[in-house]
Amino acid sequence: MEQKRKTRTWCGFLLLLVLLAVFLIWNLFAGSVQLSASQIGQILLGVGEDLTQQRIIMQIRLPRMASALILGGALSVSGYLLQTFFHNPIAGPFVLGISSGAKLAVSIAMIVFLSRGVRSSSALLIGAAFIGAMLSMGLILLISQRVNQMSLLVVCGVMIGYICSALTDFLVTFADDSNIVNLHNWSNGSFSGMKWENVTTMAWACGTALILTFFLSKPIRAYQLGEVYARNMGVPIKAFRAALILLSSVLSACVTAFAGPISFVGIALPHLMKALFKTAEPLLLIPASFLGGGIFCLACDLIARTAKLSKREAEILPLALRGRTAERIAGEFFISKNTVDTHLRRIYAKCGVHTRQELIDLGERTEAEL
Repeated sequence: MEQKRKTRTWCGFLLLLVLLAVFLIWNLFAGSVQLSASQIGQILLGVGEDLTQQRIIMQIRLPRMASALILGGALSVSGYLLQTFFHNPIAGPFVLGISSGAKLAVSIAMIVFLSRGVRSSSALLIGAAFIGAMLSMGLILLISQRVNQMSLLVVCGVMIGYICSALTDFLVTFADDSNIVNLHNWSNGSFSGMKWENVTTMAWACGTALILTFFLSKPIRAYQLGEVYARNMGVPIKAFRAALILLSSVLSACVTAFAGPISFVGIALPHLMKALFKTAEPLLLIPASFLGGGIFCLACDLIARTAKLSKREAEILPLALRGRTAERIAGEFFISKNTVDTHLRRIYAKCGVHTRQELIDLGERTEAEL
């Protein structure tokens, strides 16, 4: 029996590592600009000569892949911690309204600072998201003390999430700055536009939280068997529960600050890992949940990047390549500027670029190659 369990564990992690390698390589090759294996190899080794190709790999695809892996894993582990805390299999940052609270706080911070001409830094976004996540978590904890049914707690969490989302949409709708209006696109959740500066910040924040979470594996296992058992095993319940709240809030705040609210990853992946490994052992499930969440987000981002342009996006793309403004494009198609901004953001994501100028450069390069 013990040998069978070890075999399943090794096979499970081997499968995850193989899938991770497959999707990393696939993401590296996928994009509107097709590069050969030799070209990518030269760029990774630092001997590539084409500056545009270097920028595509080193400044666009690799940071995006790294952010999808880190943030996807962080969101999955955050969901695992919340499910452990509430003893509820469908608890998660998005379901309980924690991600929406973080989104509202980030939106307020960006509106305040952008309206004053101040550029919002990664640390500022993480701090704002953490405050919003903690406020939402505090409200959930207050509700949990007054309700006995976990189903009602989930309903309250969903309600909090919708209220925060409605407030965010209200603030963004009446904002004047075009950069603030683009929060509509950020609020849909995306790994597009990531830079190495962002990757470094999220790696430090999420990495620290994940290491601390791993050190809590034994108390988590005792807590899963009941509070009475955990207390008898010497676990300080109040401090332990506070640690779970802080760690899950930091992880979900990092995800929301950089990629926007991403739903259901924190719910589904911990359960998939439990089904794969046939165990509830935290020493196994914490790293497995991280790998599973990262692989899932890499796969989803790959689908988003390789999806074909919609009919409307195909109509907008030639005008964007000519340098037309969003207002002029909106006038030609009799649609709102916000709708044009949404289409442009999707075009950027599918083409693997960050800005209009990068899109124009990509178009000129593609035309030259043809």
